[in-house]
Amino acid sequence: MRLLARVILASRYLLAFFFIGLIASLGLYAVRFGAKLWKLAQGVTEMAEDDFLIAVLHLVDAALIASLIVIVALASFDSLVARLNRDEADDDLRWVSSTDHSNLKIKVATAIVAISSIHLLQVFLKVESYPETAVFWQVVIHTVFVVGTVLLGLQDWIGRQARNERQDAGKAG
Repeated sequence: MRLLARVILASRYLLAFFFIGLIASLGLYAVRFGAKLWKLAQGVTEMAEDDFLIAVLHLVDAALIASLIVIVALASFDSLVARLNRDEADDDLRWVSSTDHSNLKIKVATAIVAISSIHLLQVFLKVESYPETAVFWQVVIHTVFVVGTVLLGLQDWIGRQARNERQDAGKAG
């Protein structure tokens, strides 16, 4: 039984491979971001205002996705594989240690809602070029993301309230 427990505990280091893969994909995504930025810079004076705004929204979308990758990789590595080496005075990574699984779920859900909002805004800017059913489903999907995020936040809030009440009861008793 002790050997099995050690093997299972050691298996968490396999997650490092996935996080390295996420960081590698972030590098590849940065190349695509650079190509989009270069294309935008080349056409900045010729592009229609709506097209320029949509192109900028694509860049914002890419930045949100990249941020999401970093948040998931750093926070998950720190909490599941091994603590990141950092000095107590180092504020750069302070947020990582304060990001638990509940907090991480809310950050991911919020990022998904933000990404979905950008996609929906892109659709609304060119609504005439989309079929009505496509616009409808975009709105429905976005609404599902928003409701899911609100429910995750509510679940987290209820859990924190219950923990605080237990801690207060423990202090009083």
